[in-house]
Amino acid sequence: MRHLWFSVCLLLISCSASAVISAEPIVSRIAVGACAKQDQPQPIWDAVVAMQPQRFLFIGDNIYGDSEDMAVLKQKYELLAKQPGYAKLKQTCPILATWDDHDYGANDAGAEYPKKRESQQLFLDFYDVPKDDVRRTQEGVYSSHVMGPAGKRIQVILLDSRYFRSPLKTGYKPGEPGEGHRGKYSPNTDAGATMLGETQWKWLAEQLKVPAEIRVIASSVQVIADEHGSEMWGNFPAERKRFFKLLRDTQAAGVVMFSGDRHLSEISRLTADHADGVGYPVFDITTSSLNAPSGNFTKAGVRFANEINSYRVGLTYFDTNFGAMEVDWTQADPVLRLQVRDEQGGVVLQQRVKLSELRPKSAAAR
Repeated sequence: MRHLWFSVCLLLISCSASAVISAEPIVSRIAVGACAKQDQPQPIWDAVVAMQPQRFLFIGDNIYGDSEDMAVLKQKYELLAKQPGYAKLKQTCPILATWDDHDYGANDAGAEYPKKRESQQLFLDFYDVPKDDVRRTQEGVYSSHVMGPAGKRIQVILLDSRYFRSPLKTGYKPGEPGEGHRGKYSPNTDAGATMLGETQWKWLAEQLKVPAEIRVIASSVQVIADEHGSEMWGNFPAERKRFFKLLRDTQAAGVVMFSGDRHLSEISRLTADHADGVGYPVFDITTSSLNAPSGNFTKAGVRFANEINSYRVGLTYFDTNFGAMEVDWTQADPVLRLQVRDEQGGVVLQQRVKLSELRPKSAAAR
């Protein structure tokens, strides 16, 4: 009898544990933002909070630090913390973050920035990263987070495109005005030139094997667009090819990307049959800026620029904005809405895609 009671207790404990696992909240709303001037008003947070996101991804230039003095960087983080809208966001949902050049410490900086270790710890302190988190001891702020129950899992992969990045090369020839070729950087084709560094590349390969139905990969700079001559993965063409090859080789399904940096927003699409394609269409939703629109593109009160992007779907949006992903899990084939929203929360750019469309024909989601 005693053995029977013990078995019943074990069964109850097992059922209770299963109940806890199955109670993992479904995540269906994620907001994304980049490029926030900490010393200027940030009214857009009201629209972000009104969306009721379950996660917010801060993907770079979260402040404009631009200093090798950690006291200066800390002071600028404190200005962001005092923004009332940002404080409200912190009470609304968890914030997951990576950095770009200005919060890293210097404009367009890469591995050469001399205070990157100190800046990393300051970054982790600001985002309340626990002292025992692996990011406290690894080089770089890259991280991965899985949320949601089995069958409805979203993996968020935040890349670090600064800590290991090789030097940029100038010499880009933009051509004549109005032809859409802009920027100043030309491709770095040196052997060994890198965006992520080997350690982060190995880590990313392992993360792409983690079971998930949707994988949101955040890069501070654009991954797909590669013609404009500003900062982008296209500055390192071999690394860009390596990224898409890794997606293809791992058969990672459900990948969508968000990027920032540009102080403009657009949606780029790499088609399934492109030379670098992964077997299904991949979207890169560029969202920027939260409160510093592209004034350098303004003429006669109209924000406009002819910038070439063969991968662009739809138009370019130049005003303040944030990104969003909404997932309708109630459908037999879940629907993703990949969006750019304006300062009032209105959707100005969107791509709607079924989850089954984000899967190589030869593989099921891992």
